[in-house]
Amino acid sequence: MTTRPLPPWPGEPGPPDAEDPIRTPVVPHAEVPPDDRVLADAVTASDAPDVVFALSRNGHRTVLSGGTAPPPPLPREDLRYEIGSATKTFTGLLLARLIHAGALSGGEPATALLDGGRPTGATPVTLAHLITHTSGLPALPAGFFLRGLPAWHTNPYARFPASRVVDAYLRHRQRQRPGTRWRYSNYGVAVLGHALAAATGTPWEDLVTDRVLRPLGLDGTTLRADDSGLDAVGHGRDGETPVPPFDAGGFQAAGAVRATPYDLLAFLEAHLYPGEAPPDLAPALRAVRRPVLRRGLTHRHVHTVAWFRHPTDGGPLYFHSGATLGQQAFLGFRPDTGTALAAVCTRRFRAHDPFVATAYALLAEEWPGRPGADGTCRAGAGQP
Repeated sequence: MTTRPLPPWPGEPGPPDAEDPIRTPVVPHAEVPPDDRVLADAVTASDAPDVVFALSRNGHRTVLSGGTAPPPPLPREDLRYEIGSATKTFTGLLLARLIHAGALSGGEPATALLDGGRPTGATPVTLAHLITHTSGLPALPAGFFLRGLPAWHTNPYARFPASRVVDAYLRHRQRQRPGTRWRYSNYGVAVLGHALAAATGTPWEDLVTDRVLRPLGLDGTTLRADDSGLDAVGHGRDGETPVPPFDAGGFQAAGAVRATPYDLLAFLEAHLYPGEAPPDLAPALRAVRRPVLRRGLTHRHVHTVAWFRHPTDGGPLYFHSGATLGQQAFLGFRPDTGTALAAVCTRRFRAHDPFVATAYALLAEEWPGRPGADGTCRAGAGQP
């Protein structure tokens, strides 16, 4: 698919974004339209051992959990869930913050940051190309399948550490000009994470913790499982076989985040109300809502630095989904309705899986029972 860039890149001056929405005062609980039934139906429809749907509407939160398995020792809504590729929304926000702080421009060649003595060529892959999936890199690096095969059903990414990701990138032979094609790439965003670390002299894990997680107060978010008992257990496609905790290996920036539903909701609410966020982070939160790329037939698919962006009758809907070998997640928000939705489940994605479509339809207000709902989910809702 061809792409057409949309100015401005987050670090460049441009027309003002839509003014920050004003948070509607929370009305007494009895006056809030009940979302419980809708969320309960969504939990059931997701058909997974553990499911949590966390909804914020104009500041009022509703969190419902359930599942096909017996309840775990701790409440499902208090556990940390693997969000897979939705981690890229954290990395995109981190990049936008570094740009607004003046530490980077987004136009730096990744090769120059990872190996300063190597020629970058006339058309180098930049940080902007990596975050927008227009670098020309494949989904995974050369040698990934062969090396990951012994652990294919448990943790193939763990067998490809940071050094191998960087080495594979520096050896990669570019076959097309960066910025001309869109191709979703875990590999590209993983390289971005290592490039940001090289540019700042700080590991990506520390960068995202210091620049994103801590300012937003996301204490229930981490980048690896531990023995605290707080991590949800994933399951295979059968919904019964336990799966080991996901280890992102050298792909941290593309898929390492695990978080509680409450933390994910707080992360999304910061995007809805950037004016209420810490001043150092507010410009980046506004920037990641701004379109930077259109692609597809008639350029109908719109992307920001961190989100897929779909139109609705009232305004844009922003979302990103993710999956690991045993869990799935969906994050999304709509400024026009003041709605944010974080949904997680502990079952590996399978053909015709209902989870992402259910979450997208709920955020798009196409869920049965809502005004104007037809019970369908628009094409493209299941993008990675």
